[in-house]
This record gives sequence, C-alpha cells and structure tokens, in this order.
Amino acid sequence: MSQTPTFTLSVRATIDPKITSLGRVLSIIGDNGADVAATDFVRSSTAGATRDITVLVRDADHGDELVATLRALDGVTIAWALDRVTQSHVGGKMTMRNRAPLTSRDDLSMAYTPGVARVCMAIHHDPERTWDLTIRGNSVAVITDGSSVVGQGDLGPLAALPAAEAKCMFLREMAGIDGFPLPLDVREADRIAFVVEKITSVFAGVHITDMAAPKCFEVQRLLNDALDIPVIHDVQEGTAAAVLAGLTNGLRLAGKSPTDATVVVAGLGPSGVCTARLLAVAGFGNVIAANRDGAIAADDFQERPELAWIARNTNPEGRTGSLSDVIAGADAIVGLTRPGVITPKDVASMATNPIVFSLAMPDPDISRDEALGAGAFIYASGRPELPNQITSGVAFPGIWRGALDCRATAIDDAMVLAAARAIAETSAEGAAPDYVVPSVFNAELGPNVARAVRAAAQASGLARVVDGTAA
Repeated sequence: MSQTPTFTLSVRATIDPKITSLGRVLSIIGDNGADVAATDFVRSSTAGATRDITVLVRDADHGDELVATLRALDGVTIAWALDRVTQSHVGGKMTMRNRAPLTSRDDLSMAYTPGVARVCMAIHHDPERTWDLTIRGNSVAVITDGSSVVGQGDLGPLAALPAAEAKCMFLREMAGIDGFPLPLDVREADRIAFVVEKITSVFAGVHITDMAAPKCFEVQRLLNDALDIPVIHDVQEGTAAAVLAGLTNGLRLAGKSPTDATVVVAGLGPSGVCTARLLAVAGFGNVIAANRDGAIAADDFQERPELAWIARNTNPEGRTGSLSDVIAGADAIVGLTRPGVITPKDVASMATNPIVFSLAMPDPDISRDEALGAGAFIYASGRPELPNQITSGVAFPGIWRGALDCRATAIDDAMVLAAARAIAETSAEGAAPDYVVPSVFNAELGPNVARAVRAAAQASGLARVVDGTAA
C-alpha cells in the first residue's frame, strides 16, 4: 500500500468489551487495507475503553471509507477522526509573542504608560522612527482574497487562511520575519488595493498569495503605484526565481548554455507569466510561452498587458502550434498546468538531455516515473517528497529578508535575478541531476539570497538603508 504521512488518521474510539474487542477492531482495520501504526489508551469508563488508534491509509477517500466502516460496528463509538494534516492545523499554525518582558511593574512602566508616551512622541516628531521603534520594520502583510487557493480554485477568504498562515510560517522560520495573514472579504482588484493601502502603516511589505489571474496582476500594479514599500506575489517572483535557478544549474549539467537553449513554459497563470518574463529578462535565448491554445507569438493580439509583453519579448522565431508541437526539440519544459498535459511522448521528442520541471500542484503535469522513463535527464516538481523540489518557498523568504534589511521601497527585476543567482550558487558546488536547487531547509540559502537582494536593491537605488546608514 502506497502511503505518506499526509494520510495518517488518528481515530478516537470507545470500544464496549461486552460486544466487541480491540483485537477485532484492529483486525477489521487491516481487512480494509489500512495499517495500524499505534494505539494509545485514553481512559476507561462504564461505556468501555477509549483509545486513540493511529492508522495509515492510502488517501483521504480511503480514510473516509474506513471511518464509516468503524462507525457501523456494534459496540464501537467514534468520537472523532482527524487526519495528520488537520491535526497539525488545530488552533492555527502560528501565534504572536512578546519580544520585551512583562513580568514586573518596571516592565509595565516601560512597555506601557508612562514610558510608552516618550516613544509615541519620538515617532510623532519623526515618523521614520517606526522602522526601529516598532514592529513595522520586520513585518509583512500576507494578503489573499481566496480566489486561487493551493490548486483548489476559488475557496474564498476564510478557507484561504490556513494557506496564508503557512506563508507566514515560512517567513518566520526561514527568514525571521513576522508575517500577518490577512484574508480580505473584497473581490474587486481596485477595492483590494484600496483596503491594503489603508492598513500598511504597520508593514514593511505586502505579500500577495492565493489570488487568481488576471486580478493578481492588477492588484500588484495598483499597490506598486500607491505604496513606497515592496509588493510581491509569491507564485510570481518566488516561483520564477526558483525556476531560473534550477534551469541555470540544470542546463550547465546538461552541457548547454542558457543563451542557446529553448525553454518552453506551459501554462500562463501568474507563475507561468512571471517565469517566462524573468527567463527572457535573464537572457535565455529562446523562451516559448504556451497556453491551452498553443504557443504565443508576436503576431497574436493579447488584451492583457502581461500577456502582451510575453508576446512581444519571447518566441523570437515566431513558432506556432500546440504545446506538443513546441515541446518537440526543446531543451527544457517548465510545466505549470495540470496533470496529464505533458506526456511521455512529449518528453521523448525533446532535445538530448531534456530537462522537465513539472510544477503543477498538487499533482504534477507528468509524473517522475513517466518523465524519467521517457528519457528526461533532470526532473523537478513541487512535491516535497521528491528530489528537486522547486517552489516559491525556495526564494521568497530570502527575498523578503534582503528587502527588509535595507528597507527597500520596491522589488525590481534586478533583485529577483540576484535572488535566482544566489539560489543557483548555493547548490552549484554539489549540483547533480537530482539536486539543481537547494532545499528550503538549507541553512545557507536564506542568508545568501538576502545578501544578494540587498546588494541589488542598493545598486538600483531602491534601498533606504545603505551599509547600515539611512540613505
């Protein structure tokens, strides 16, 4: 049975010894194709013995079927059944904690009245002091409207909260940044931008997440125009930087040059658009972007500004046709679509030592076994259990750390390109077909990216602080 920790169930069951037994329950679990990992005694009462039973199942549907079977047993009462993922989210995945102590009258007088009045007046006379006297300088607003939640579609703002919390966890654990999840109950781009603009006095940056295209592009444009703090969309800048880093190392291992390589980007959602654009800006020789209608070329009319840029600045040979048509002979394919869009036949049609980045989530465009079986030299996905996990999380914590360290007013292409170079260099020495990007847990990754982004911001004139001194 194929199982992962994601599909581990904890079942609290009270078993009446007069009617049934623990052994019978465990046997039924096994007969239903599941494995018992552990049993823990909770309590005993007149109703019977209550135990927590940890069960490994194939997937969510299998777990539901097993629980239904147990509920139908005479003498067995199921109090609850939680999968491991749900359990990890109980109570939320994050909290707020004080940095200053509050254990005595002296602490109170400094944190609050009368001492705090001195600090309030300092900021009143010089608002720039909020950067070093408050939480502002290390805080990022993580905003979403829930219109595109982790591959599940439009779930709304409340259902997007666990995903926004996860991004805040990344910021805290990987970069020491305080992220605040802010699901917004507004849907129109201009209203989202208006709300965010009014609450950013406490934040040093805005992190857009789980927001559908084309709305996300418009929200980012409006906020960039209105604010003097950075705004990024994780699946745009984050994914693009990670892909660029992976291709940099991958093409070198394949004995190819980026300037001569043909790279197909399949899928023109937010991550696909930004990836295709960044590869073109980075000087990749032949970037071809394709959607469900096929390759985009200069002669194609594109109403959306971001797609019009792609049409003008990629596909220099003007190739047309379906996705399969343009994959043929390509050196690399970056899939950001859905399962089954890239086929083994497509991979077999590519140039020698083909690179396949299958990044659709939660399930890749083509499986690892299929791609390698068809001749892929390098395979990467967004899956954490497979080698070469390429995800926005490789990039955005370090990008934010660098931007906040120099109090950047924006994040430009040069900063994202610098992040990509730093990611590639972090894993370059040990690079191999199953290691083209570092793990998100690589201790050197975040600091390396932060240094590179900070230097790029200073070179671009976007840093308020240069070498520790306010610009």
